[in-house]
Amino acid sequence: MTTEPAWLCALREACDRTSQAAVGRQIGYSATVVNQVLKGKYTGDLARVESAINGALLGVTLDCPVLGDLNLHKCLEIQMQPFAATNPLRVKLFKACKRCPHNRTGSES
Repeated sequence: MTTEPAWLCALREACDRTSQAAVGRQIGYSATVVNQVLKGKYTGDLARVESAINGALLGVTLDCPVLGDLNLHKCLEIQMQPFAATNPLRVKLFKACKRCPHNRTGSES
């Protein structure tokens, strides 16, 4: 008998408390993705979903070189933002994210 990873248990428990749609909104994914992950049928980037769950549901944080202590879920949201040369903070984040080991976008310099 294999035990489920903590992130998957957290996802199941959160869905039991509310709904797949509500949990999906909380982690930044659709209810369909949540459902597929729970059924073991998700074919997308499961590591990215795991990171979103770890940040949003389990409170995992990391040390951002620009922002300091940062929730993993927020880190993923920042990575997905488009480059904005008009915002100095976004420029710093864009440059730092490209070299960061927590980068999940696949864009490295």
